[in-house]
Amino acid sequence: MDRGRMTLTTPIKAPDSMPAESVSPKQSQGFVAELFVAITPRTVFLVFGVLLIQLAFVFSYVGAFHHPTPHQVPVVVVAPAQISGHVVTELSGLHGQPLSATAVPSEAAGLTLLRDGSASAVFIVGPAGKTDSLLVASGGGAAVVTAVEDVFAQVEAAGHRTMAVTDAVPEQPGDGRGLSGFYLVVGWLVGGYLVAALLGIAKGARPATTRRAIHRLIAIVPYAILSGLGGAIIVGPVLGALTGHFMALWWLGALLVFCAAAVTIAFQVLLGVFGIGLTLILFVVLGNPSAGGAYPASLLPPFWRAIGNSIPNGAGVEAIRRIVYFGSYDVVGSLVVIAIYTVAGMAIAITGASVLARRAAAGQSDVSVVIGRHAAPPTLAA
Repeated sequence: MDRGRMTLTTPIKAPDSMPAESVSPKQSQGFVAELFVAITPRTVFLVFGVLLIQLAFVFSYVGAFHHPTPHQVPVVVVAPAQISGHVVTELSGLHGQPLSATAVPSEAAGLTLLRDGSASAVFIVGPAGKTDSLLVASGGGAAVVTAVEDVFAQVEAAGHRTMAVTDAVPEQPGDGRGLSGFYLVVGWLVGGYLVAALLGIAKGARPATTRRAIHRLIAIVPYAILSGLGGAIIVGPVLGALTGHFMALWWLGALLVFCAAAVTIAFQVLLGVFGIGLTLILFVVLGNPSAGGAYPASLLPPFWRAIGNSIPNGAGVEAIRRIVYFGSYDVVGSLVVIAIYTVAGMAIAITGASVLARRAAAGQSDVSVVIGRHAAPPTLAA
């Protein structure tokens, strides 16, 4: 053996009690540190936000649809003068107030209200015998027709009378249960907020300048026009679900798509990536269940009934029903709601981007001044 160097010819064996592999405290602390680096508080907040949106989605849809109940569905009554007031009082006073009845002088007057969407049914009391008539409008929502028929069936059974039902405003042959308009609106709105979100991901959630915010809004215009056109083609010539109103549906779709995109961009300007979550809450969590698709507003619980027509989803569905089935009567109110969201979204996006750009410029100016002072300190005068 050389005194300057010792060579081991036999490997050292670890004691039996020592594991084959062990993690040192330093390695363990390194893993924990890496874990905290990978999962930042911002990431935790985002994941928690997604959880809340998911639970809100479940609550909103189940809450809206689990127990549809008619509430003050507007109906008109045609009856002999001597009993007309009594019939109206009896129908409006039913337990739970499922109906809101009004007397009209003739069947023709009742049909006019039914065909322009002002009433959901016309109840005609037979002047002789025990047979009455009920005129309904399935174009205004098949679920409402079913609910109204059930209520009147109970009323007739209690009075030992019979009833003949006639659908005076039927659904189009391809529009099963009147749901085509609802899904068309959902598709348009999804396209609008997805394209705005993708632009935010590609170019930054918050536009760097006012001009870029305007450019982003302008870029949405051709997409909205093509999207509206595509939806109108699909539900019209391709599937025959909603026919005869191609141009009106096209431009309504373009407006809805641009509306959703403008609102999404506005939320992104205000909140950055969190704005996408707010968009989902508005259009998906709140808008879809209250839109009057599966169940029109008169069958929904109070909260969803109250907000339905004040959100673009509900306004869009109502606009399509008005255009397709009720001669566009009173469609202006729905268009005004969509226009308000559109203009507000554009205004917030442009104004917000301008404010952020000014703040960024001011911050850069302050930094430049500080750097300048340190790089070239002033000299003292003699």
